[in-house]
Amino acid sequence: MSTTASRTHQDFDAAYDALLARWPAGTAELDVPTPYGTTRVHAHGPAGAPPLVLLPGGGATGAVWAGTAAALGGQHRVLAVDLPGDAGRSARGGRPLRTGDDLAAWLDALLDGLGAGRADLCGHSYGALLAFGYAERRPQRVDRLALLDPTQCFAGFRPGYVLRALPLLLRPTRANALALLARETEGTADPDCAEVYGQGVGLPDLARPLRLRRPDAAALRGPVLVLVAGRSGAHDARKVAAAARRALPDGEVAVLEGVTHHGLPVVGGDALNARLAAFLGRGRDQAAFGASL
Repeated sequence: MSTTASRTHQDFDAAYDALLARWPAGTAELDVPTPYGTTRVHAHGPAGAPPLVLLPGGGATGAVWAGTAAALGGQHRVLAVDLPGDAGRSARGGRPLRTGDDLAAWLDALLDGLGAGRADLCGHSYGALLAFGYAERRPQRVDRLALLDPTQCFAGFRPGYVLRALPLLLRPTRANALALLARETEGTADPDCAEVYGQGVGLPDLARPLRLRRPDAAALRGPVLVLVAGRSGAHDARKVAAAARRALPDGEVAVLEGVTHHGLPVVGGDALNARLAAFLGRGRDQAAFGASL
């Protein structure tokens, strides 16, 4: 590893550790082997509680879910994941991840390694797209599905957002990353989360996110919650919410006012976590995903 690459990793690790320090006492760091490499999971809550798997947006890392772990860890086994190939401490290896089916097989192996035959699944942004695709493919393994300002699930990106992200795509530097966050969040981004994102984009061994097809909402078989960031710069919040209501007539869809796309899940976390707690705790004895299969 070159001196520059080594310094980049050191700067990222310092930012990552600062964010991880916000997790509640008793959090465990797990490295779960899968055929696609080792996946880092931040685990908090009683071992016998219903498992809740949290998938972050691109570049955010699993460490971003500290507030959710604190709020929900009393009733759930919170399991926050660093996505393979993305910034964080998951390590790629073995089989390559090339398709949505590969990602489903990776999540199968991850749940198996965590001892979870079934789980509640919650994702933000790109993580929501992964969660949605998995619930479509494996309804028998997902109890409840929560999608937080999901991208490419019900509508595409705003053209203006894509243009603003172009400098970061062409030159992934901390400065360009922080500029995008500042613009989209209007300066309200959490500083620790922003630093992880900014440092992470420059890591030399990142994989490009897979281009995934839009999942089929008709294939879902259980409770679904969609929370849309009311001030999202990534897409039109009202159009996304309306499309989600059409696609999921039995789902729960709401707009979180005053919250931006990149601000989730930290900024506005109290409102977000209250919604999640109510949704995840509702009717635990009722039929869930896969029960009718």
